[in-house]
Amino acid sequence: MARRLFPGAPEPFVDLSTGINPHPYPIPVLLPHIFAQLPQAGALADLRACACTAYGAPSQSNVVPAAGMQSLVTQIAGAAPQGRTCIVGPTYAEHARALHIAGRDVEMVDGLAPLGEAALGVVVNPNNPDGRVFAREELLAIAERQRRHGGMLVIDEAFMDVAPRENSLAADVEAANLVVLRSFGKAYGLAGLRLSFALAAPDFAARLRASLGPWPLSGPAAVVGARALSDKPWLEETRATLAHAATRLDGILEAAGFTPAGGTPLFRFVQHGDAPDVFERLGRAGLFVRRFAEEPKWLRFGLPATEDEWQRLKAALSGPEVRSRSG
Repeated sequence: MARRLFPGAPEPFVDLSTGINPHPYPIPVLLPHIFAQLPQAGALADLRACACTAYGAPSQSNVVPAAGMQSLVTQIAGAAPQGRTCIVGPTYAEHARALHIAGRDVEMVDGLAPLGEAALGVVVNPNNPDGRVFAREELLAIAERQRRHGGMLVIDEAFMDVAPRENSLAADVEAANLVVLRSFGKAYGLAGLRLSFALAAPDFAARLRASLGPWPLSGPAAVVGARALSDKPWLEETRATLAHAATRLDGILEAAGFTPAGGTPLFRFVQHGDAPDVFERLGRAGLFVRRFAEEPKWLRFGLPATEDEWQRLKAALSGPEVRSRSG
């Protein structure tokens, strides 16, 4: 899409529109048979065990691996109580789409309170695109309100690997009406593996696993995922590296006149008085960022991968045109 919008931009095009770690986990050497056969039950069991430990779920019986979060949301929507369905927004648009596919009418709400009376509530925590974080106690209170009338709460923790971990509800999923979603691809920088997890009470988790079938993801994804999730030193070093990079990006954006509005260590969320023109200027310089048609002052910047990309971004934002139109 970036190339279609800006056909004359210099190469290589720098994609800063995502919230994916630009320094991915190193792929281990995989034996050919892993690609030639269906994912084995033992490999899937190993993956569940590694995910249980990494995310802090009560047991392996709580863990459901799948090829991407959208398939999980669709299955959850089909198994969850019918009735009012609410998503706290503005947020990641794919959840609403997946719920519509599952036949649900979706209501976007701007806070947690309406979720307490919903049959199915969805919260992205930390939120995408603004990085807003809800405290664990707030979410547990909503889950308790839902429990009283048979509702269910789904928490998308796709960016929790790089967020304050005390806000995760992964350890609380024994409650029958609480499901936590985790995305492997964001922090580990391997979105192409299409690996995500649902953490839920054992009975509900078993229903999800049955609905996804015996081969819910690829064999390579199972092996790589288990290896990476077991590598705690790599994740700790990555968290520190990403935090440093986010601080550096903040400095560049603030010097260019942007108003900080949130984010996570994987992306920064800002406002600018003339964001559409800034988007165009960056695009012509070969830098693609995330814009928002519904909120024209918003932009989201992912992290550059190389020093050359950092310098290209800084140069593109250093002109007086960007600073003079901030607001």
